[in-house]
Amino acid sequence: MGDVVNLKRFKKRSEREQSAMQADANRARHGRTKAERARDQQQKDRAGELLDQHRIDDGDAS
Repeated sequence: MGDVVNLKRFKKRSEREQSAMQADANRARHGRTKAERARDQQQKDRAGELLDQHRIDDGDAS
């Protein structure tokens, strides 16, 4: 015969593991610091400025 397993404990342990995996996924997706977000925004702004500096304007509005 097999070992006796407490189903409540098994279910609770399984739910905790699922919750931990969901928390890890959420941390990876949303867990960026304010400094990281600011740095990325600054890089994006800088790239846009460089692109605008190299734009050629002919004076035509069309």
